[in-house]
Amino acid sequence: MVDAERRLLANALLDPSNQRFVLLSDSCIPLFNFTTTYSYLVNSNLSYIGSFDDKRKSGRGRYNPQMSPNITIQDWRKGSQWFEVNRDLALEIVAEQNYYSLFKEYCHPPCYNDEHYLPTLVNILYGGLNSNRTITHVDWSRGGPHPRKYAASEITEELLNSIRFGSTECVYNDNTTPMCVLFARKFTPATLNPLLMFAPSLYGST
Repeated sequence: MVDAERRLLANALLDPSNQRFVLLSDSCIPLFNFTTTYSYLVNSNLSYIGSFDDKRKSGRGRYNPQMSPNITIQDWRKGSQWFEVNRDLALEIVAEQNYYSLFKEYCHPPCYNDEHYLPTLVNILYGGLNSNRTITHVDWSRGGPHPRKYAASEITEELLNSIRFGSTECVYNDNTTPMCVLFARKFTPATLNPLLMFAPSLYGST
C-alpha cells in the first residue's frame, strides 16, 4: 500500500500545477462542493495526516524493536491511510528512503505499513508541517475491525449535516472551526441515488 501511495504521489508531482494531494477510497464521498473544498485545502497552512500514539495492542503492540534506534517506541504512531498533503510534504515523502526501508524490512502483519509509516515519519521529521488530524470522516463507534458502512436507507440530510459539522471543533490556520472533515466513508454504491437527491441542498451549484 505504501509503495502505491508513493507512486501515486510521484506521478501527481510531475504536474507542477498540483499543489495539494488527497488520497481517497472508492467508498468516499465529498461533504462540500468543489469551491469550498478547494479553498479549504489551498489556503491551509498545514497538511492533514492523522498521527496518534495508540498504546493498545493494535498500536504500540505492532512496533518492532528491530527498528530502534532510528525509530523508537516513543516515535511510533498510528493513523488513517487516507491523507492530504501539500506539495512540499509530498516531495519529502517520495524522496525519503531511510524510514521507508526500515518499514519495508521490519513492518509485517500484524504491523501494517499504510497505518503506521506516514504517521510515524511525519511525527519524527515533519511535525511542524502537519495538522495531526485527518479530513476524512470514518465512524468506528460500532466497534469491530471495520468502520460503519452506510446503506441507502440511512442517507438523510440530517445524517450528512451531522457528519459535516457534527465533530468537535478543530484548529484551522490557528483558528477554531466546526468544519473539520471534507470527505466521508464508507458509502456503498447503493447510496448514490439518495446522495444525488440531497446534493443540490448540500453542495449548491458550485
